[in-house]
Amino acid sequence: MKFLLVFDFDHTIIDENSDTWIVKCAPGKKLPSELRNSYRPGHWTDYMGRVLAYLGDSGVREEEMRRTMVAVPLTAGMADLLAFIGENKGLLDCIIISDSNTVFIDWILEAAGFHKVFDEVFTNPAAFTSTGYLTVQNCHTHHCAKCPKNLCKRKVLEEFLDKKLEQGASYTQIVYIGDGGNDLCPVTFLKKGDIAMPRQGYALEKKISQLSQDLSPVACSVLVWSSGAEIMSYLKLLLKE
Repeated sequence: MKFLLVFDFDHTIIDENSDTWIVKCAPGKKLPSELRNSYRPGHWTDYMGRVLAYLGDSGVREEEMRRTMVAVPLTAGMADLLAFIGENKGLLDCIIISDSNTVFIDWILEAAGFHKVFDEVFTNPAAFTSTGYLTVQNCHTHHCAKCPKNLCKRKVLEEFLDKKLEQGASYTQIVYIGDGGNDLCPVTFLKKGDIAMPRQGYALEKKISQLSQDLSPVACSVLVWSSGAEIMSYLKLLLKE
């Protein structure tokens, strides 16, 4: 029996938002106000498509993007945590469910040397066109009213677990590590023996806390973290049991 670790990416594995970090490539390191103001709630991926098109129009190409993205800092203690997970892959399966994109995540994990730690990465597919523009698509389609149009993390997690079950694998415990509002939907799916680890001071912690105040708390246990060291301490206890 194994444990499943589910990680968000932005503000969890990295200490920034990869989608806003790429703006460092833009002329003057900022976007025109009409582009910035074109975002509509729930349609972030469409907005990022316009941002990437603007970067392409501005002559920003793959090498410059890659150079910028690999400089993004990991969250405190995350390198040690991922190294620890890598040493214990016999007991820990590990996936990412993120609203970033395949290109950014691949670049950052490869540069940091942690690509092999993760069994699968679920995110918005991105690719370069023949003219050197980076394009991004929605991760999938779903019917969840609570989630942005391009990604319901709960649906991804459920489908992953169903696929594993078909292969004869199930997990002793799921540990969900994230920070954002879109991490709440999968956390509400977790069961009594599972654990949600929201990052201290971020939206997920506040939303879980609000549910408790509304007398509809999540079924799983909740353990707040502020650095990878705290997550690693918990995993060490888990593996000792």
